Amino acid sequence: AAPSRSPRLGAEDGIGPKETKPKKARLPKIKEENNILVLKKSNFDRALKETKYLLVEFYISLSGPSQTLAEEFEKAARQLKKEAPGIRFGKVDVTDQKDLKKEFNIQEFPTVKFFVDGDRKNPIDCKGVREASAFITWVRRRIGPSTVVINSTDQAEAIINSEDLAVIGFFKELHGGAVEVFYETARDVPELPFGVTASEEVFVSYGIRENTIAVFKKGKPVHDEVSEDDKQNKVDLTRLIKTFTMDLVTEYNLETSVKIFDVPVENHILLFTPKNSETFNKTYEDYESAAVEFRGKIMFILVDTNETRNGRVFEYFRITEVDVPAVRILNLTSDAKYKMPADEVTVENLRRFCHSYLGGKAKPHVSSEEIPEDWDKNPVKVLVGKNFNKVTFNKTKNVFVMFYAPWSHDCRKLLPIWDELGKKYENHENIVIAKIDFTANDIQLVMLDRYPFFRFFPVGSNNQVVVYDGEYTLEAFSEFLEKQSKPKAEPTEKTPSGESKEDLTEEGTVIKQKEEL
Repeated sequence: AAPSRSPRLGAEDGIGPKETKPKKARLPKIKEENNILVLKKSNFDRALKETKYLLVEFYISLSGPSQTLAEEFEKAARQLKKEAPGIRFGKVDVTDQKDLKKEFNIQEFPTVKFFVDGDRKNPIDCKGVREASAFITWVRRRIGPSTVVINSTDQAEAIINSEDLAVIGFFKELHGGAVEVFYETARDVPELPFGVTASEEVFVSYGIRENTIAVFKKGKPVHDEVSEDDKQNKVDLTRLIKTFTMDLVTEYNLETSVKIFDVPVENHILLFTPKNSETFNKTYEDYESAAVEFRGKIMFILVDTNETRNGRVFEYFRITEVDVPAVRILNLTSDAKYKMPADEVTVENLRRFCHSYLGGKAKPHVSSEEIPEDWDKNPVKVLVGKNFNKVTFNKTKNVFVMFYAPWSHDCRKLLPIWDELGKKYENHENIVIAKIDFTANDIQLVMLDRYPFFRFFPVGSNNQVVVYDGEYTLEAFSEFLEKQSKPKAEPTEKTPSGESKEDLTEEGTVIKQKEEL
């Protein structure tokens, strides 16, 4: 009788007694640099499938801010790879990976997003995080508890004294209602320790009777407010708490400029004054006193007019030596500027100005030269604030504008070339060459760039502006103009390389309404 076959090797397996099942070919590992996955369109989906928690930096390789963030990102990736292998960090160079840039609507660089369980459609934005320790805390609070539960006064004291700044939530119930908003806020402010308590002992120790959120600075309470279920929201609470990471008055410099824009307060008031003036101490004292009332609503900033590195800020606000001391308010959302009506910087004048602004009564301050009588008589048309919109946004002309500063050597050198360009297109049916002194005219639509800079306003567009970033030669300007002024068959014309117009990086980039400063 023939021997029976092993029951483990059925006929359906198609494998003989001495054969083995063929092994599935393994894909090569995704390339890593300094513990960070190098992600591309071709491997992005695979990275999401293989990684439960993936924090991704979208960056431009030659960008200063991107390079600065990369160092901290690498430190965090190295530490978490050892402590929590299930959490991985990745990076995407959007200079090459334009499809991913477009898919995730990346507008600022660097931008960091967090992907959970392979969900490609709903990444979580990781905003305002700059340091390795904050990245680690941010991720941990996203995948685990966002606050420490406090059960005793000793525990509360330990958290309050662990850092210069700490936040404690006193809630009678640790689930539902306002406490959930507190938990969400803690996830978005990883640079600060957060504690939460329902302990009667802790309530009594700090004299708290109802649901309250308290901020402590160097062990002492500096702010507390009652937390009501129907009035609390994450945006307002995050804004308020983050303002305590800054001083009441923050001096503008290279180090603080990044932090200033990380705090989600859209209203900035700026005092321009020399720090070595005889009246500085009194002026600063009044400015700081006024700041207390508006914390969380308006950020108070000091700009030393003796500091030459602040020159670009003076240009942006049109501040000269004659103006100082000067006070301006800037709304970051609308880019509107407001000038304090009173010349003297006092607590009362500052309070009146801030209340007028917040109440919607203050009028934006707009500078404009008068329209020259012969503004349109030469090949290059002369624009000022008063005729800018009328000329650039019309239904029949493509308008190419040079923004210049009269005192700039680079601008003076380029003006003859711009005049040549004007002559070349002087008789063109739908192209206008123009220039504007940007130091004397406020244009809310276009943010300040390094002088000189150039913008193209397409025919018939109400809000579309194309940034020119090609070479400063007659040939390059002409080539750009010819390309941009051709009739478009579709709203998003495809370039020869297959990219949409919005993806142009060599000759022009489309922006809507305004650029980032």
